Amino acid sequence: MKFLRKKSNRPAKNQSSIPFRLNFLLFIVFILFAALIAQLGYLQILYGSKFEAEVEKTDKTTVTTTVPRGMIYDSNGRVMVGNKANNAISYTKDANVLSTDIYKIANRLTGYISVKVGTLSHRDKVDYYLANAANLKKIYNNLPHSQKVDANGDSVDEKVLYKREMAAVPASDLKFSSKQKQAAQIFKTMSGAYQLSTIYIKNSDVTEKEVAEISEHLTELPGVNIASDWERSYPNGDSMKSIFGGVSSESSGLPSDELNKYLTEGYSRNDRVGTSYLEEQYENILKGTKAETQVTTDANNKVTSSKKLYSGKKGGNLVLTVNSTYQKQVEASLKSVFNTAKSAGMTQYSNGAYAVAMNPKTGAILAMAGLGYDPKTEKTTDDALGVINQTFTMGSVVKGATVLGGMMDGVITPTDNTLSDTPLYFSGGLVKKAVYSAGTYSSLNAQQALEVSSNIYMMRLAMKEGTAKYTANQYFSMNKSIFAKERGYFNQFGLGLKTGVDLPGEVSGYTGPTTDVVKALDLAYGNFDQYTVMQLGQYVSTIANNGYRMKPYMVQAIRNTNSDGTLGSIESTTTPTVLNKIGATQDEINVVKEGFYNVTHGSMAWGTAHSLKSFTPAIAGKTGTAQTFYYDSSNPNNANPPETLTSSFVGYAPASDPTIAVAVVFPNISTNADSAHYNTEVAEQMFTNYFKDTGVTTSTGTTSTTTSTSSSSSSTTN
Repeated sequence: MKFLRKKSNRPAKNQSSIPFRLNFLLFIVFILFAALIAQLGYLQILYGSKFEAEVEKTDKTTVTTTVPRGMIYDSNGRVMVGNKANNAISYTKDANVLSTDIYKIANRLTGYISVKVGTLSHRDKVDYYLANAANLKKIYNNLPHSQKVDANGDSVDEKVLYKREMAAVPASDLKFSSKQKQAAQIFKTMSGAYQLSTIYIKNSDVTEKEVAEISEHLTELPGVNIASDWERSYPNGDSMKSIFGGVSSESSGLPSDELNKYLTEGYSRNDRVGTSYLEEQYENILKGTKAETQVTTDANNKVTSSKKLYSGKKGGNLVLTVNSTYQKQVEASLKSVFNTAKSAGMTQYSNGAYAVAMNPKTGAILAMAGLGYDPKTEKTTDDALGVINQTFTMGSVVKGATVLGGMMDGVITPTDNTLSDTPLYFSGGLVKKAVYSAGTYSSLNAQQALEVSSNIYMMRLAMKEGTAKYTANQYFSMNKSIFAKERGYFNQFGLGLKTGVDLPGEVSGYTGPTTDVVKALDLAYGNFDQYTVMQLGQYVSTIANNGYRMKPYMVQAIRNTNSDGTLGSIESTTTPTVLNKIGATQDEINVVKEGFYNVTHGSMAWGTAHSLKSFTPAIAGKTGTAQTFYYDSSNPNNANPPETLTSSFVGYAPASDPTIAVAVVFPNISTNADSAHYNTEVAEQMFTNYFKDTGVTTSTGTTSTTTSTSSSSSSTTN
């Protein structure tokens, strides 16, 4: 009985547990399916559009293409830098194109176009050679088996194998014919393109015949098309070309030293960018906005369609402060007068000639010209940039700053400024004196000192500022702080400081050593430190406008382009900027302005620019002649360098209400040119042409070539 009970109870237990486990399992499955459905619904409802866009993104790519660069105009709206349209042969690289395909296209193209062959490296030639399937197979078959497999007997990596195949190409097989070199050049250009990017195979000197040939065979040249391109044009020839700067070519692309910077800004490696001066300074304005095209590809990465998303926008245009006609006149004046000096044998050590004209009230540059000269080859070049990046010892033109510095320091006043003009005698035999044929003046006031360009007056003024102790032939001492004091006053006018002009590459000048305090006296009359011509222009403008140092600028406005290609609306204009106001009163400034007026209109026998007296409207200014030396860069010792002169002039007109200020410098001309006055000849022509171009009636005198100068025994300035 007991056995039978046990047996009858087991089936009852099994029947109750199986349905429970099955139901529990089904319940778990149900929960999982419910969670899955909920998750799918969640993703579909909240993120469906995002995932759909991601899927489409893998099928569509946005391709950008360059647009014409903005142009540069003069102040009257005349083109100074434009774009010349050219026919071009372009290539758009497919996503899955093979090197063998590019090889075939390159070879076909050589039958229709001719390209310039650049430098083909050994790698370039090998890549082209191995792109031929037959050549690749031959080289592979000739490789030893050991180079095809690794130590385990497996096939080596494809990159490793290709390097071995490259090394195995016989040099004799790389002796290309002229046609093969052209094909290799085209292959190199096409291979260098990124996927789905467009590059130019040929974008200059494309003939009508080449366009017709390519157009006829486009179906057999996948990716190749007829396009248009542009290059910079210069209607005024080389005028101001160095100031405009350069633009990289499509083949050279981004400058290597700034590659990462441009890439982070959205440029492509083969984009053209400004590489120097205005083109570089205003790159963000001139570059424009690229056109965008959406390219759709299929599952095999083949292009199925394209859609223009944005046609792009041409770069903004720069409108300069320079009048191109006046600019060319200034350049012609410099060249003409310099050639006169050259014919007279005065340029055997010369650097050239430089000039700048400014609006003294705004800082706008009216003209900026430079003539570089190599005395060894006797060749001249455009060097307008020398106005901002070359420094010279300028001589007496800076004496206006010296006089105003003395007044700001309080050692002289507008009503009490007479100083002795007698020579200075130092121990050791050093003598500093004026060399007037009639003897020295006993004393001079500030206006007279400027008119006759007295070096002694300026030295005595520096001695008063430096509280010097002086006994003729016996004793001289002065604190070296005088250097900082003098330069501090000069800096207020911009002498020795960067002017802030909107061009890269400007230098601040050169300051001489402060070991010998006597040199502070030379500094006072302009025969020690060195300045740029632009600094002279800023300095004389500061005097002309009654004490405001204006920031020079060359770009007066940025403008759009109309649909018909003409100059469009104004986007922005340059606002004149006052950098500082000098610490002098109007009465003090008037003393210097009167002295500058007397330089050209005075009656003292040794006035330095009386030849400009008859010019109307009236000119005020200051001449300078500094003692300099020619240092041959090819001679490291430079022992006993030949002595030269640097002739300069600063001035403004009309003297009563100036609208133009000029600075002219002829560095390192012969000492025999002391009385030639090339500086005032150029200045007079600059004033004449400016007022003629602006419709002001002028009358001129004849610039004398025999006006005497003042000097010192240790240096010559006037």
